[in-house]
Amino acid sequence: MEANTRSTGRLPAAFLTPGSSSFMDFLSDHSPEILPGNRSLPPMQGAVEAPHGTTIVAASFPGGVVLAGDRRATMGNMIAQRDIEKVFPADEYSAVGIAGTAGLAVEMVKLFQLELEHFEKVEGATLSLEGKANRLSTMIRSNLAMAMQGLAVVPLFAGYDVDRGKGRIFSYDVTGGRSEERGYAATGSGSVFARGSMKKLFRDDLTEEQTLTLVVQALYDAADDDSATGGPDVARRIYPIVTVITDEGFRRLDDAESSEIARAILERRLEQPDGPRAALL
Repeated sequence: MEANTRSTGRLPAAFLTPGSSSFMDFLSDHSPEILPGNRSLPPMQGAVEAPHGTTIVAASFPGGVVLAGDRRATMGNMIAQRDIEKVFPADEYSAVGIAGTAGLAVEMVKLFQLELEHFEKVEGATLSLEGKANRLSTMIRSNLAMAMQGLAVVPLFAGYDVDRGKGRIFSYDVTGGRSEERGYAATGSGSVFARGSMKKLFRDDLTEEQTLTLVVQALYDAADDDSATGGPDVARRIYPIVTVITDEGFRRLDDAESSEIARAILERRLEQPDGPRAALL
């Protein structure tokens, strides 16, 4: 079969016949060895040193949802990369931010993008936001063996639910357990500090512009207390990746927009280093 395929230049019939709407199921049937969760790792002693992505934050507003991430990747106590990409569009109405082992996380995102595209081509319709969140949960669960060896991937998924007409946020644990978050969420090493920042500043009636400022404030607070999270780097012109998803689809803020927000926050922090204060009552 393989030799005949090479000589004729044609794919086997199984590759041309629509089957499961899941791209992962297709790979499991025809090339299971290339799925991340099926790869065998060599024997290891001690912790594995690999670049890790750190803090991802998300917050919803009446017209949609914002997903953002810092730009630092760490390897142990070292900075592995200062300008890593951690937030990616999953499809037109959703996005995923990665925390954990950077290489595996990026690979998982690419596979997730293919999964959603494959479903749309086979079924002729887009998967619901709930369905997308479930598919990502399955992928994370398939990585459990590597997670148990220290190579965990813990993403944050957000999107605009066209059926419900609102933005929604989903967080995960290393076993693929999924939780829908209300209003805001964070994952990664600086998530405790970012979540605490958003907890005091978040309101249900925030505008899109205010929500964009909120998530950058949260990333700044995370960087203030977590050495693995990178704050805005004005000297190198490296600013957080900030994306917004509404009924018009996914949009990533360009460098001019994200730098404007970051610089405005930095100016205010010169007067109030700990950031804005929330009212006691």
